[in-house]
Amino acid sequence: MMNILFTSAGRRVELVQEFIRAKKSKGIAGKIVCADMIDLAPALFFADKAYTVPAVRDTQFINTLLDICRKESIRLIIPTIDTELEILSHNVDRFKEIGTEVLVSSPNAVKIARNKLETYRFFKSIGLKTPESYGLGQDYRGSFPCFIKPISGSSSINAFKVRNERELEFFKYYIGDYIVQELIDGEEYTIDIMCDFEGNPIFITPRIRLATRSGEVLKTRILNDEELIQQTLIIIKELEPKGPLTVQTIKSKVDGEFYFIEVNARFGGGAPLSMMAGADSAGALYDLLEGKKLESKIGAAKPGLVFLRFDQSIALEQKADGQYGKV
Repeated sequence: MMNILFTSAGRRVELVQEFIRAKKSKGIAGKIVCADMIDLAPALFFADKAYTVPAVRDTQFINTLLDICRKESIRLIIPTIDTELEILSHNVDRFKEIGTEVLVSSPNAVKIARNKLETYRFFKSIGLKTPESYGLGQDYRGSFPCFIKPISGSSSINAFKVRNERELEFFKYYIGDYIVQELIDGEEYTIDIMCDFEGNPIFITPRIRLATRSGEVLKTRILNDEELIQQTLIIIKELEPKGPLTVQTIKSKVDGEFYFIEVNARFGGGAPLSMMAGADSAGALYDLLEGKKLESKIGAAKPGLVFLRFDQSIALEQKADGQYGKV
């Protein structure tokens, strides 16, 4: 049985649906299990089995996941938010002891992805362009406007464009543990990456972000940009990610160069769009769990496809036992 557990499933309905599709298309027997700390997280109602679990910072978080994995015979855990990655990366062996793989990269790769100053240093160390960045206690020596965000933030929460020194001082105080970056004016791109369990690339799918909301893409177009792919291969070689990686970059209007700004060691919010375009990461993961050796299919996604995302609703009713179910 190929049972997969999504943790902090939240609103990741598209991602869950892609795994449901892949499982059905391959004729694989298995359950999709979702867990979240909130009992009304939408993705829970698209799973075969759902669990409410403690918050990531709770001391019982890992033990609760271990219990679920034993009960449901989970073969693979797929984390979906940044705050889970560090604790899961340090507990991989505990899950392996009960036959469960965790789709998380090494603690070092997670550290580089989570700490934006480490991300900046990483990009610099491998020769990729990246905005000059300044951490807590460092004087900003760039021009205005600039950009400030939490050093371990995500989803564009508390990320601000800063117009002058006065605003910068305010946001430094407001954010606390921050990073200040030179502002690169240009088109934003995401690269959805899927590697095997040894860090070998299977899919690399660049796409341009045509519109976003709260850091997540609303409109995007699939590309086949050879320059971006080659630069992404440098990142993969150094990080050796296990499974998914999401990279953000901006093509500068000034010099036409790509400036790399973010790397996330998980499936990004728009990753299902690359899967729909032909870079079937969900199907690849089922193959990997079956022990298959996969060849690189870097250009598998169909270039030129445009995806438009929108909100949908589901109706629930509370049953006699207090649990909610779809109407």
